[in-house]
Amino acid sequence: MEAHDGLSGAIAQRAGFKALWASGRSIASSLGYRDANEASWSQLVDVLERIVDSSELPVLVDGDTGFGNFNNARLLARKLRQRGAAALALQDSCFPKMNSCQRHVLADIGEFSGRLRAVRDTVGRELVLVAGIEALIVGREIDEAVSRAHAYADAGADATLIHSRKSTAEEIFEFASAWRNRLPVVIIPTKYYQTPVSAYREARISTVIWANHSMRAAILVCAGSALGSWLGKGSRVLSPILRRLLRFSIYWGTTNSSVPKRDISNPMTKKASSSCATGHMQFRRTGAMHPFHRCPPLNPAAQHVEI
Repeated sequence: MEAHDGLSGAIAQRAGFKALWASGRSIASSLGYRDANEASWSQLVDVLERIVDSSELPVLVDGDTGFGNFNNARLLARKLRQRGAAALALQDSCFPKMNSCQRHVLADIGEFSGRLRAVRDTVGRELVLVAGIEALIVGREIDEAVSRAHAYADAGADATLIHSRKSTAEEIFEFASAWRNRLPVVIIPTKYYQTPVSAYREARISTVIWANHSMRAAILVCAGSALGSWLGKGSRVLSPILRRLLRFSIYWGTTNSSVPKRDISNPMTKKASSSCATGHMQFRRTGAMHPFHRCPPLNPAAQHVEI
């Protein structure tokens, strides 16, 4: 589940999620910036520390492009590791980034592979490395997306994150079939949100990220509160919005699947696991400054995690 500050991270843990996604888009929005690398890497690192301190969950950080070349990427990785991140996702586009719902310039395969190798050489196995593939976003064929995934796996990636702009998940399933689960597949179904979660399990998708739901909810609640106060109606405007948001932000993505809805009647009694299994990857708390490490591989088909 997406988190953009300490509070949203704590809420996601109480709701029952097993891991957090430190969304670059949501963090930028919370700081008043656009999703175009206007927020600096140091601001991202500072927010990450607040998120880590707020919960016991492992945090996968949206590192965008790595904020530059291989030198910038390895500096970012080192600082995130020091602040307690469990994993880092980098996307194969050029700096400064554009939002993945838009078309942007792809990085050269060799250059991006160099970024991945620099991160791996810097942090070793203390930080799980996820390679984001933007080929489908810019209209390239499945074959190129798979080719890039293999190159990034050779460069040291632990998992591959595949993006799609389409409103259905056919491209994702086609990629997963061609990829043959060489490494765990991570998806962000922002555009194809109507696909049942059960379909991702059948396709052996390792991890599903609900990428900006907390920020959407925060915007709607703030807008409702401001409108209610301005109109002099207070919580009478806000209350129906909150009821809808609980269904949207907690149940969204599970209502059309065989997964039972989460009971949120007493979230304080529900303790989230302090470990997260994601295909080949598993993270556990081990210390204060470096709370996660990489554990022995798991069966890629045996785990499915919602973040």
